[in-house]
Amino acid sequence: MDYPKSVPSVGLVDGRFVDENPVAGTPGSLIPAVWGNSVTQEILSVITGGGLVASEADTSQLFKAIQSIIGKSSPMRSQITRISASKLLAAQELGLILVDGSPGAMTLTLPAADASLGVCDVIVRRVDNTVNRLVVQASGGDRIRFHTHLSANGYPFLVLMGGGDWWQLRSDGAGSWWPVGRFDNTPLGRPSFETTMALNPGGYGLLNGNFFKRAEWPWLWDFAQASGILTTEAARFTREGAWTTGDGASTFRIPEVRGEFLRVLDEARGIDIGRVPGTLQNHSLQSHNHFLPTGTGSSFRPAPAIPDTVWSVGTDVNFSPTNTTVATTYPNPAFDSDSYIGNIGIFSAETRPRNIALPARIKLI
Repeated sequence: MDYPKSVPSVGLVDGRFVDENPVAGTPGSLIPAVWGNSVTQEILSVITGGGLVASEADTSQLFKAIQSIIGKSSPMRSQITRISASKLLAAQELGLILVDGSPGAMTLTLPAADASLGVCDVIVRRVDNTVNRLVVQASGGDRIRFHTHLSANGYPFLVLMGGGDWWQLRSDGAGSWWPVGRFDNTPLGRPSFETTMALNPGGYGLLNGNFFKRAEWPWLWDFAQASGILTTEAARFTREGAWTTGDGASTFRIPEVRGEFLRVLDEARGIDIGRVPGTLQNHSLQSHNHFLPTGTGSSFRPAPAIPDTVWSVGTDVNFSPTNTTVATTYPNPAFDSDSYIGNIGIFSAETRPRNIALPARIKLI
């Protein structure tokens, strides 16, 4: 492309255009047909190279074509779009999508990941922190290729959970959107503890044994089926830490761990023999013995809470040193005094280690 230097024409100076000068009596430039056709063809080459069909009525095609060509060499556009209602996204809206899901449940549908769209990125970020369901849906038969270890083709949609949650997706021009980044990459199904009662963004839920719909959480249902820790509702008693098949058709249940201590599975070590993953083990006291000073009638002094008092093993405690289970006479001040018991610990119905209660969460997507 150049000025028409080699084309003889009235009014051209060194091939450049000039205005008419009535004072000097010089005419203005006349555009040569060959040059005009050349310029038009240069523009058409950009338009068709951008995947568009030339149209006389559309005066924005050159801009759209340049956007498309730039998008193919650098998929991320510098476009910011704000959305607060369900809609089908246009190719020109891709870039950073800020979604406010507070008005209610929403579905954002991505444009078709076909050859006309080509390689293009979109970042979908949620700005509200409500519990309203926010779905990012692929068009038609397109798929979003996440959790491909569970489904090679991925899934038709994903869910954005919590304010600040985001996914960056890239179209391949052949029917798929591929995740290239996301807010939280913690593996699906992993339990965790929190120091807040709020649900952090990134795909977390309560680890509370609730029912889920298979159609709304297909990747989580696939995970449950592949977990090796799946049982039926009928067999759930003593297996509350397992997944269940729910109603057997449309639901499934996540594990329940609230109020429980967690223990590492034995996995053939031989310490906690015979345990099945997700099973509940009930309370128990470890087998042990109690010993007193040797010799009937021996004296001992209890805790300082009962000062200047000497109890006789033979007459007051009422049992001799032994390593077998024995009975004692009650009430017995050596063991029943409030002040004395207060110095040796707090008694409970079962053995319980000192502990701190933190809320448990599970990665749902």
